[in-house]
Amino acid sequence: MISVEHLTKRFKDTVAVDDLSFEVKPGLITGFLGPNGSGKSTTMRLILGLDQPTKGRTLVNGKPYHALAAPLREVGALLDAKAVHPGRSARNHLLALAVSNGIATSRVDEVLDFVGLSSVAKKKAGSFSLGMSQRLGIAGALLGDPPVLLFDEPVNGLDPEGIRWIREFFRKLADEGRTVLVSSHLMSEMAVTADQIIVIGRGKFITSGSVDELTKNAAGTVLVRSTNNAKLSAILKDAPASVNEINDEGMRVSGLTAEKIGDLAFSAGIAVHELTPERASLEEVFMDLTHDSVEYTQSEKGTN
Repeated sequence: MISVEHLTKRFKDTVAVDDLSFEVKPGLITGFLGPNGSGKSTTMRLILGLDQPTKGRTLVNGKPYHALAAPLREVGALLDAKAVHPGRSARNHLLALAVSNGIATSRVDEVLDFVGLSSVAKKKAGSFSLGMSQRLGIAGALLGDPPVLLFDEPVNGLDPEGIRWIREFFRKLADEGRTVLVSSHLMSEMAVTADQIIVIGRGKFITSGSVDELTKNAAGTVLVRSTNNAKLSAILKDAPASVNEINDEGMRVSGLTAEKIGDLAFSAGIAVHELTPERASLEEVFMDLTHDSVEYTQSEKGTN
């Protein structure tokens, strides 16, 4: 398990992490979400002892990272896929990690085979694509067969097959009872991968829960088809509601429940052929939750 307790990290006048607390439990895939500059990567670095907190602490299975007797056997991490000596082959990179951490060298070939890099094991890491580098980074994280794993943007550079592979890989790790923390910008991927979600913004905790828990109470839309969409649209806009016409046959309505839309249509003598509530997506919920925490926002005004 990973515990983050009242964690604060300042860089001169900048507060990167601000009194942040959460837990990452074993047996689950936990998605770690937040806008750019929200403090996700800094938090991961603090968990791994790569930075020191200004206040608070992080624990891995009840201990600070620096107190772990054999760190690579207890925690595996992929933070920067390109943080590899470019002149070393993939195999030699992993061999150096194994030897320096007292891990059997036979494990190197096992993890290379697992991530699909056996055929390029002798190639220099500097010649690898981003997707191949991600796989090498995952191999390094797995080298000590640790119970706790952290991955920062692990699907960057992966093709659809690779994304599906890593999704199944995360599930396998969680099913084995391991603690898995995954930071990602891909909301659609987290929606189908993560069991739990932690959302932060400007270094502060915003919320956590399963995807269902985060989306069930969020305002979604209603797909509407009727015998007179133009008239019904005008009535709904006066309600008021937001109406987005899809085509001549239907429209999406937000701001009103399906029941209220049906009542308004009935009062106006308009027959309704479809009223389908559509739950908000994880991306929509995320955008709403982090709206005030986005570091860089696009102006609604055009540029001259």
